[in-house]
Amino acid sequence: MSRLPWWVGGILMAGLLLMTFSVFGANRPLGASTYVPYFAGLVFDLDPEKYSYLKKIEHAGAWEGVMLLGALFGGFVTSVFITKSFRFSVIPTGWKKYKNHSVLSRLVWSFVAGFVMIIGARMAGGCTSGHFMSGMSQMAISSMIFGTVVMISLVITGKVFYNTKEKK
Repeated sequence: MSRLPWWVGGILMAGLLLMTFSVFGANRPLGASTYVPYFAGLVFDLDPEKYSYLKKIEHAGAWEGVMLLGALFGGFVTSVFITKSFRFSVIPTGWKKYKNHSVLSRLVWSFVAGFVMIIGARMAGGCTSGHFMSGMSQMAISSMIFGTVVMISLVITGKVFYNTKEKK
């Protein structure tokens, strides 16, 4: 299967962003981190009157849940039927190559990283998808700063966490 040109992805992303910002779509920026507190409110039966943030995200969180399930389903269908590249692996190849073969180590680090990331996302008032896709498409200075800091952090973390010298 041949790859599509890069600009096709740009046009499709622009269409997605136009749809999410329009009154026919979500009528709000694209993002995903709001679903975490929304889902926690559903699971633990939290009263939105007691937790003002839950009241604020009542409709946004429901929409983001549908988007996240659609992304999961779409990625699965694409990897199974279109690219035929689906594989299930608890420990990715890069982890085995640069870290270790321990499933427990991989799961613990994944949980810690995910926890830190969602705390950071909520502190920033958004998430990486919200800042990168919605914020940058609107040329928001805060999103440009966020994107720069994330890219610098990725390089530093990659150099520190993944020692690039291969194990012999």
